[in-house]
Amino acid sequence: MAVRIFAALLGALALSGCITPLPDLTQSRSPCRSDPGGWCDFVREAAAQSYVYAMLSSNAYDDEDSYDLPVWLAERQAADNDGSGLAYSVFNRFAAQGGKRGALKARIIAFRGTEFGSASDIFSGSFGSSQKEGARSIYAAERALLDLEGNGDIPIVVTGHSLGGALATQISIEHPDVRAYVFNTSPFFSGDPAANDMNRLAVSERGEFLRVLRKYKSAPAADMLVINCNPSQSASSKHSIRKLADCLTWIAAYSDPAAWDLLEPNAIRKPEVECGDADKVHPGAEKSDGAGRCVHQLAPEVD
Repeated sequence: MAVRIFAALLGALALSGCITPLPDLTQSRSPCRSDPGGWCDFVREAAAQSYVYAMLSSNAYDDEDSYDLPVWLAERQAADNDGSGLAYSVFNRFAAQGGKRGALKARIIAFRGTEFGSASDIFSGSFGSSQKEGARSIYAAERALLDLEGNGDIPIVVTGHSLGGALATQISIEHPDVRAYVFNTSPFFSGDPAANDMNRLAVSERGEFLRVLRKYKSAPAADMLVINCNPSQSASSKHSIRKLADCLTWIAAYSDPAAWDLLEPNAIRKPEVECGDADKVHPGAEKSDGAGRCVHQLAPEVD
């Protein structure tokens, strides 16, 4: 993990641009203590929109701790490193019909982030254009396949963590109809970041190490959330997509029963910052209202 983090940092250091720091909406003073779990409504809304994509961004690493996914999501393809170090997974999202898969609703491309000890990710991903070209080819191939299958109306959604988030941003900039969800994203992307920015959601953990570099790059999305899930963790630990995806899924479960159903199978526990014991049982959406005040745990400030 340390090498993966160092590689992502080294690659992003090569970038420059205008200074536009991410807004800090962390609830560090717990302003929504009367809301479910102490999470403000805009945080719960963003979590409900993005938790599935955070899970897929984590699964794109193909680690041992991959998530068990809901029945309405199915992996269609997983491609390991090409010559440039690019790797990705493709998923189909279906309508949920009584615990079974209904009609195809979307195709999702999850770009893997910087791989553990990968020099190719640094030089082809951050310094070069090979991985961007590869991402463009992957998108074009999936779009052509959908059209060939008579699914021209099925949208493609892109997602990714770290370097994978930058690749997803790149595709969304170049294709206005493509929705993107990015997490702790690298600032490695080119083009006008204002292009299609209303169709992207960027979520990052407060204090994770790429925050410094994002200050020197235009904002990747119009909708951005900086969330404070694990305030006592190190900057490198906060960069973890697994920890961020766990937190988003837990928060989403206050309003989305499908997210609640994923907590136990994936051994997701409450975020450190939320009130209650470490083994707190999530009340679920139906019982979360009127549960009383939940003041988030204070931790030293991190700029």
